[in-house]
Amino acid sequence: MYLQIDEHSPLSVDVAIIGAGVSGAAIARELSRYQLDVALVEKAADVCFGTSKANSGIIHGGFHHNQKYLKTRLEIRGNLMFDRLQRELDFPFERCGILVAAMQEDELKHIEYLYQQGVDNHAIGIEMCSRDRMQELEPKIHRDVVGGLHAPGGGIIEPYRFGFAMVESAQKNGVQVAVDFELVRAEQVAQPAGPLADAGTGYRLYSHDGGQITARWVINAAGVYADEVSRILGGEDFSITPRKGEYFLLDRWTESAPKRVLFPVPTRVSKGMLVIPTVEGTVLIGPTADDILDKEDTATTAEKMEQIIDSARRLVPSISAGDIITSFAGLRPALPDGDFFIDISSTAPSLIQVAGIQSPGLTAAPAIGEYVKDLLNKAGCRLTEKQNFDPYLEKTPRLRDAGTYAAEELIKRDPAYCRVVCRCETVSEAEVTAAIQAGHTTLDGVKFYSRAGMGRCQGGFCTHRIIQLIEQEAGIPYTRVSKQGRGSEVFVGELTGRQEGSDA
Repeated sequence: MYLQIDEHSPLSVDVAIIGAGVSGAAIARELSRYQLDVALVEKAADVCFGTSKANSGIIHGGFHHNQKYLKTRLEIRGNLMFDRLQRELDFPFERCGILVAAMQEDELKHIEYLYQQGVDNHAIGIEMCSRDRMQELEPKIHRDVVGGLHAPGGGIIEPYRFGFAMVESAQKNGVQVAVDFELVRAEQVAQPAGPLADAGTGYRLYSHDGGQITARWVINAAGVYADEVSRILGGEDFSITPRKGEYFLLDRWTESAPKRVLFPVPTRVSKGMLVIPTVEGTVLIGPTADDILDKEDTATTAEKMEQIIDSARRLVPSISAGDIITSFAGLRPALPDGDFFIDISSTAPSLIQVAGIQSPGLTAAPAIGEYVKDLLNKAGCRLTEKQNFDPYLEKTPRLRDAGTYAAEELIKRDPAYCRVVCRCETVSEAEVTAAIQAGHTTLDGVKFYSRAGMGRCQGGFCTHRIIQLIEQEAGIPYTRVSKQGRGSEVFVGELTGRQEGSDA
């Protein structure tokens, strides 16, 4: 469960991490290995509700950039960490491989460049491919393909499940997680010498509703708001540009699902619009890459739909608009130089900046956690490992993945497994209840944790029952149940009073 910090319940910790996306979650989990009081602080109603819930879900293959960039070095290290992390945290992950497809002869020169870059970066098993080899690796690829690149070390992941798992692991090992804490003001406060550090200066953080957190060190992992948080904390004056990426999701029954992630030859601004098989069996197409001003603009447009479908069909010509079940958009926090900015602040030594974490931020996240831990040590924090750190999470059984015998055993153990809430994704009442009990008390939180509402009907069948379960398990009146927190309540009021025992 999550903390709600208000003026009557201040919190004092050694380290406060602002922003509970995958970067903040990875940092929190890494720091949970040490004898520290850590708080992971999020302004939204749940963790991983920003960029981390609206991206391509790709584990990159280590060939797109050279190692002069910090993001490349962390991508390479992060990629190698996912097999162990999957064993520990039980999130969906598959090394299906990545293909970059050249459709014209003049694109092959760039393919050679990417290949050499991958070799220099020690990318796992990278190979140049002929037209025949590309068609062998991906039978659905466009017949105009002339060659390409294969990076078998790349893969796909369910990004929100990964983020949730890291947060749960951090909580299990002592990290406190606070949501609905929007930082509006901070002041520096003197901190006495102690076992962790010499005397120095820390921060008192104030939320929009009067909540307070005092911390010796603050880590700014606030995504598209990292520039604003930096200014509040007296850090560097930089500017984050939200780069909007729109996506479309195809039904799991589409006949256009490729075996591997398909990239076009990249441009200077973007890696291009992709066709991505997801770990759950659906297909993503997109994203666009448009620099915008509004940090809350995640609307999708009919104009981009045509652009995305046209681009996707250049890779897989059989893609049909009729297979689209929903659209969404995410905002990538871009810095002018395109690299990550991860360092101890030069103007505020108790602040560590983790900014500009766009692609390949998901791949790099575990390595970002390690990197920031080392910076914290460099900033004067004396780190002592816990003897009782437990890296493993208990597996959550999923009805959809269970065979007949396993499903029968689940139902014997918990009859709620026999009550299917979401038909499209075969999600049981037991799984929805587990999501709510873990602290996910919005419709989107339940959806991202359990997949209830993610199928073709997009919640048309199951939303009503999920609202009932949130009211039942979390004690939130159905009139206050929201899609994703304040301002997104599902109901505006009651036309008539509800009779005792009636449905919501």
